[in-house]
Amino acid sequence: MAPKAKIIIDTDPGIDDILAMLLAFASSPEEIEVLLISLTFGNIEVQRYTLSPIFYIIANDHSCLRNVISMLHIIERETQWRKEQGKPEGFDALRARKPIVAVGAQEPLDDQKMLADYFHGKDGLGGIHFSHPHLTPGESWEHLFAPMSDPDVLPNVAPSSTSHQSFIPSRRHASDEILHVLSENEPDTITIVAVGPLTNLALAAAKDPETFLRVKEVVVMGGAINEAGNVTPVGEFNAYADSVAAARVFALTSPNPQSTIPVSTKLRAYPSQLSKPLTLKLFPLDITLKHNLTRGDFDRTITPLLQAGSPLAEWVSAFMAHVFQTLERLHQGHEGASASLSLHDPVCVWYALTAEDTRWKPTVTSPEDIRIETVGHWTRGMCVVDRRNRHKVDSEVESHSDHGLWLSSRAGNRVIRMEESPGGDAFGMVLLKKLFE
Repeated sequence: MAPKAKIIIDTDPGIDDILAMLLAFASSPEEIEVLLISLTFGNIEVQRYTLSPIFYIIANDHSCLRNVISMLHIIERETQWRKEQGKPEGFDALRARKPIVAVGAQEPLDDQKMLADYFHGKDGLGGIHFSHPHLTPGESWEHLFAPMSDPDVLPNVAPSSTSHQSFIPSRRHASDEILHVLSENEPDTITIVAVGPLTNLALAAAKDPETFLRVKEVVVMGGAINEAGNVTPVGEFNAYADSVAAARVFALTSPNPQSTIPVSTKLRAYPSQLSKPLTLKLFPLDITLKHNLTRGDFDRTITPLLQAGSPLAEWVSAFMAHVFQTLERLHQGHEGASASLSLHDPVCVWYALTAEDTRWKPTVTSPEDIRIETVGHWTRGMCVVDRRNRHKVDSEVESHSDHGLWLSSRAGNRVIRMEESPGGDAFGMVLLKKLFE
């Protein structure tokens, strides 16, 4: 049976990103198929290369790539442990299909780089590679991702003889791998779940917008509409980290992308005519903050598994202990068992798994003209919406009464903003049961 959802996960693997990917892989192959994990900077660095006489070697530093490889390594150990315990192995989606893993953007298009290691830890997972080195795999996989200066030397995707047990390493840039996957599948069959800065997507769309528009929809965790930002008073991290990339991707939803696309020093504008607008479903802080995992629920679930020797329980509990301590330090009301982690990224994967559930609902005003601020000194990454009660006009010409074409029915973005889910209060336990039962 074909999976209900075929997805690309574009991610900057910090703590909630890892939980999101674990949720996807712990699902059944009938529910979901993860074709590609494309990595971007964000919570931490993607990776760093140093030049050798033959090719680039990945330096041994804190990287998103190491976190993804570690996650896949732990899943292998966990399924083996469960098999030895006479338990169902789980993680059927991963065992049914190995995802491609590709390394992408190292920095934003135009903005100054900002990382979120103050929250996720220097390695993105609360220092787990130093506190629990026995859970981090050896580094024999690093050369598999080295970009080649001569594409004729080695294939872009490593041959099966060098493939890992649970992933296929790619030598392509993640933006190129996104386009490659979209080109190899029928149009409108692949969903991109973007839970980091949108740099890889902006690069892919700039290189080949028509191939990029073969995507069924792009599910974006980012932005804040009526909620405060989480890195500035108005800026949510993913939108802030590369505001130009976010604005460029959002512009593809417009009937006239030229009306909202920002000026970029690195990427050219889109063609004046495109075959169709992009379908983009936005999961801003307004909805994701309603979905939380408490320390009490987590501890009750994980304690017996730790005592039984579960590798996954040991790994996840290490970085969750860090995040709960960080929340307690940074925010009021996060003491003891009541400390709670907002499940921003897992909510997007949950949507991909259950999109047919009618309890997922967009705002009544969707699609909305949501634009990303790219030049404001204090407002970088802000989601700007028109709150004026003004009539729309059928015009593409900017006027003194409509600076920015906010009132034009032929311009502006068309973003579907998600507002309701099957149940925010219950999702934390849904996630735990999916991963550990």
